Amino acid sequence: MSKHKLLRSKWFYILSGIIIGVAFTIGFNVTSASHAYPDITAQMEPAAETPPVDQADLNVANQLSNAFAAVAQDVNPSVVMIFTETTIKAQNQPYAGGPFEQFFGGDDFFQHFFQQPSPRGDLKQQGLGSGVIVDRNGIILTNNHVVKNADDIKVKLYDGREFEAEVKGTDAQTDLAVISIKADNLKPIKLGDSDKARVGDWVLAIGSPLQPELEHTVTAGIISAKGRSGVGLSQYEDFIQTDAAINPGNSGGAMVNLNSQLIGINSAIATQNGGFMGIGFAIPVNLAKKVMTDILEKGKVVRGWLGVYIQTITPDIAKALKLDRAKGVIVSKVQKDSPAEKAGLKDEDIILRFNGKEVGNSTELSTWIAGTSPDAKIQLTILRDGKVKDVEVQLGELTPDKQKLAEASNKFDQIGVTVSNIDNTMRRKYDLPDNATGVVITAVDPQGVAAAYGLKEGDVVVKLNQTVIKSVDDFSGIMGQLGAGDTALFYVQRGNANLFIAFQIPEK
Repeated sequence: MSKHKLLRSKWFYILSGIIIGVAFTIGFNVTSASHAYPDITAQMEPAAETPPVDQADLNVANQLSNAFAAVAQDVNPSVVMIFTETTIKAQNQPYAGGPFEQFFGGDDFFQHFFQQPSPRGDLKQQGLGSGVIVDRNGIILTNNHVVKNADDIKVKLYDGREFEAEVKGTDAQTDLAVISIKADNLKPIKLGDSDKARVGDWVLAIGSPLQPELEHTVTAGIISAKGRSGVGLSQYEDFIQTDAAINPGNSGGAMVNLNSQLIGINSAIATQNGGFMGIGFAIPVNLAKKVMTDILEKGKVVRGWLGVYIQTITPDIAKALKLDRAKGVIVSKVQKDSPAEKAGLKDEDIILRFNGKEVGNSTELSTWIAGTSPDAKIQLTILRDGKVKDVEVQLGELTPDKQKLAEASNKFDQIGVTVSNIDNTMRRKYDLPDNATGVVITAVDPQGVAAAYGLKEGDVVVKLNQTVIKSVDDFSGIMGQLGAGDTALFYVQRGNANLFIAFQIPEK
């Protein structure tokens, strides 16, 4: 045997032995699991079985689902889509502004709906909104900002029919409008009672968000809060807040309860990005009914008039007055020959309740008074000299001259400034940032002390005497505590700069 054959033979036997040994070992399972490579299968526990769905729970879920579906089917034919077209000047093209975006048809949202300028420089603004049929004769409730300044308004029904619409009347102070169409076979919605709606109640929001292809979108949520005011969307505010998804285009649409009853007109959202963030607002149907009835029967909205200047009770005012909590409003002045004076109301009275409802702030009380018919009798619960008493007042009618007089309460002649709460209008007018808070100075008397020390129109008063200012009521409350010779320290925001301005209050 040659040397090479011998080597090949040895390697053959060696390899054969290794293969036989491995096979022998595997066959008898003598290899033990090491710590580095544990026997995973030995440690695995059997998977827990998914418990069966409780049939009672499933029945409850199905009942709620069926309720939503039934309401949507019942209400959808009463909700309409509204198209508007408005001719505007190119230089007046609106822009987005503020954390409280009103939905389309308004002046400050969705620039992509604007067409290219015509040769004359005009722009055609096309708007999308929603509305609710409330009468078989074609009466439709919607938002004022949906139809404001529109040259052409079209309404599309759930069944696809389209009609030209006529504006019967608008009310910018509540952001409501009444329009009408001439159509047959309309299904009016059932009107509910928004006063009976409760926080936590389920509601559906129905409208046409974002684009026509998304018409009659239905979303569900609950009533998150009631009586929201001071939001800065309109002069009279008593909003129902909901977490049902509302988006641009939903304006004027229906908020309904599970009885298919209209309890609110969807109006706006609070947002930081232009889209829905879980906070939507609806105008209570009871307020909407009052406005609609006035427009249809009287051709205008008539409002109750009490005749007092009022301020919200702030924590500082509550402390100074030794009140248990900062609730209600304080009468800073009773107007001469007003219903309040005739009923015996006095300066420094604290109004706690209106017809049994607890008063939270001045905007809330103003809304309730304005929403009451003139000549109606109301009951105010007041606190005077530490004693609670009820006062009955017969309201008068709020006329334009009285309205102008009431608005003058924002004017502080002693220092020569007029201030306003910050809302979308103020943001646009003074180009204020979205996060601006406080009050904005809307007028400065050139002969006043404020002008002499450098305060300017458009300045945002963030703090006064180191107290954070959130509203005109806050500003007025601090100013009311200052007398001649006292120092007023203003912390203002002007453009991108912040600065302090201080001066003494002059003699009257």
